[in-house]
Amino acid sequence: MKKPAVPVVMHDFAAQQKEVAFNLGMPNFRIQYFRGPVWGKTNEQIRKQVMEGGNPITGRPVMQELVENLTRPLAAEERRTGEVKKDLGPGTYTGTPEELQKLFLEKRYTDFLPVELPTEEKVAEMLKSTSREPGEVLGRMNPGSEAGETWTYTVKTAAINAVMAGAAPEYFPVILALGSTGMTAVNVSDNGFMAGAVINGEIRDEIGLNYEEGAVGPYAHANTTIGRAWSLLSINGGNCGKVGTTYMGTIGNPMNLIGIIMAENEEKSPFRPLSVRRGFRKGENVVTLFMGWGILSAKNWAATVWGPNMNYPEIIKEIYGTQDGWLFGTCAVLSPPIANFVRDAGYDTVEKFTEWVTGRPPGAKPAVGGNLNSGIRNAGGTFTVIVTGGSNNNYFSMGGMVPSRSVQIDEWR
Repeated sequence: MKKPAVPVVMHDFAAQQKEVAFNLGMPNFRIQYFRGPVWGKTNEQIRKQVMEGGNPITGRPVMQELVENLTRPLAAEERRTGEVKKDLGPGTYTGTPEELQKLFLEKRYTDFLPVELPTEEKVAEMLKSTSREPGEVLGRMNPGSEAGETWTYTVKTAAINAVMAGAAPEYFPVILALGSTGMTAVNVSDNGFMAGAVINGEIRDEIGLNYEEGAVGPYAHANTTIGRAWSLLSINGGNCGKVGTTYMGTIGNPMNLIGIIMAENEEKSPFRPLSVRRGFRKGENVVTLFMGWGILSAKNWAATVWGPNMNYPEIIKEIYGTQDGWLFGTCAVLSPPIANFVRDAGYDTVEKFTEWVTGRPPGAKPAVGGNLNSGIRNAGGTFTVIVTGGSNNNYFSMGGMVPSRSVQIDEWR
């Protein structure tokens, strides 16, 4: 249109925007920064703090600087093009193990926990658990922002990160299935979104996934290291998790550390497994990916008033109604006793329970719209039930998590 334009951006995103400009080939692109955030402020606060305020980076008045950026001719340096150099790390390393651990930390190739060093022998052993070629492209991923390029990674890349995570070779097909989706375990959003996955099928016992007491926690080697391998693959294969550029969670999310890897307790659940409800055969090895805000113990919700007679279906429905579910819906992670309470209340299928909770008939698509300030709570939010954990007490968790893709695991053996 041949008209000057300058993006106006919060100064907290300066490093991220510089990387975006590099990715677009304009490293000296003019950007006007201001103090944020803007959301939640009155017009008067915005006028004083933003329009009449100063650029926190340069210290100059915002409006004066903005006019200059729109009217000042481009200098030769500003016309120069450039690009970000991809930093995938060295292909090989000849230093000491201690030096390599230090390099991983300095270059942010890890989640800042110690890693299992990916020697050629260990990577080769991991690759024996799949029939896929090491050089086969497994997926493409970016953090969900132009600040991070979309990177392509291979089966071998996944093997390297699986070794670093401490995963056993028999877990590798699950890790490949996760990586094949291109869905990051570490999103760029300033909301600090989390990611997780639910596993169904015979592979749960085959590789020792925990679906009894502590099922949502890190208390099984398979659950923990599969989630960590997914996170590390997101960091090193998908350019995710770099604080200040490709990760901007305002206060962060502890569930970003390894992701939640849950296996359904199919044996003690009164309902069909999640994978079967999503169209797969019972016993088929399937992983279903989730993303969202995360989950909390139901005791954290005001609807859950402990007493001698508990109406768990009503409590679940009330929590659903208080959720701002239009983005990620509501996910109920029920222990087997709670699932049986629901069944005994007359909801012998998840579909019947979902229809009652949401007020929508089976198959009806959720409405679109609703937000925190609209006065419409849970406008069209989805509702997902997962059954896992032990039977030693009547506890469950709920929160905002929505299922995305379901992938067959055995395709990656």
